[in-house]
Amino acid sequence: MAGELDDIRQRLEGIGEELADLAILRLRESIDAGGTEYPVDEKRLTRARRAVEKAVHLLDEPDDAG
Repeated sequence: MAGELDDIRQRLEGIGEELADLAILRLRESIDAGGTEYPVDEKRLTRARRAVEKAVHLLDEPDDAG
């Protein structure tokens, strides 16, 4: 089971990085277009990234059953 959780954790870490990259891209696009406020989807992407990071952290915790 530990190997399966490690695999899922690694995939989640990759997804978190993709979300971070996408949020940065949205910010750059907004700045390049002359925007002065955060893009709405950047905020949602950041919240999703944080949720994924929490899931990664939960999978890193030791089992309480031991």
